[in-house]
Amino acid sequence: MNTSVRFLSVVIVVFTAVLFTNTISKSNEPIIKNVAESYVIKALKLPEDLNLAGERVPLEKLDIKERMDRELLVNTYWQSNGLLLIKRANKYFPVLEPLLKKYGLPDDFKFLALAESGFIDETSSVGAAGMWHFMKQTGKEFGLEINNNVDERYHIEKSTRVAAEYLKKSKERFGSWTLAAAAYNAGNYGVSKRLEAQGVTSYYDAMLPDETERYVFRVLALKEIISNPEKYGFVYDKEDLYTLPKTYTVKVDTAITDIALFAKKFGTTYKDLKLHNSWLRENKLNNRSRKLYEIKIPVQ
Repeated sequence: MNTSVRFLSVVIVVFTAVLFTNTISKSNEPIIKNVAESYVIKALKLPEDLNLAGERVPLEKLDIKERMDRELLVNTYWQSNGLLLIKRANKYFPVLEPLLKKYGLPDDFKFLALAESGFIDETSSVGAAGMWHFMKQTGKEFGLEINNNVDERYHIEKSTRVAAEYLKKSKERFGSWTLAAAAYNAGNYGVSKRLEAQGVTSYYDAMLPDETERYVFRVLALKEIISNPEKYGFVYDKEDLYTLPKTYTVKVDTAITDIALFAKKFGTTYKDLKLHNSWLRENKLNNRSRKLYEIKIPVQ
């Protein structure tokens, strides 16, 4: 076959392939379907009776309605995060609820704890730690032991007691649980200074730092979604939710030189013991003062 014939053959093959591809493509159109055919993003209807600890949210104010709508949308359509929070809430709410009742704090504040930490033991970028995200100075002021060896900001019972004390003092100062929640984020002094400068007494009438402007609404959004999950599209079975393993308590008033060995004595592992006692920050407990500690041991 000479060069001209070979070249003509190649051209014919390429042209035929392109024509065939276009024909297939046209015959099967549309190849890509519009996402709206399988996924619908709906505007949310705000509940009329939203409240925090019994204090009504004035949704008739347009800016309040818009801010509430924002947090509901963000927490509804960030589905993976929303479902994780629902699962973790099932794990820790049963622990928090009796503690809040014991320390005289409204039940709604369990949603504040969830908004603060997401119920994970991570330290924030500014150094806040534990379920209630206390700073070191604040924790120490309220009597928590905080050092390299022991950090009671990670102790659920003790940190909840401190959170209740802090929030109740804020409530006494401002006369409002809503402002107490805002002050948990911005500090009592910061909120008080803004209220005074602006001549207002309500969270919903005040202009506050951006984070605090969203803070209470995020707590409200989590309360609404977790209280009515199916209404916001979250569907799951009971076994899908996280649960906290059962434990029993061992009291210790001496030092523990090796927590890994201590754990083995009770038929558990270093990892499992630390998961239930994250306030123990090292593989030892110094306890020079012979303080009485209560250590949770998982039931095997």
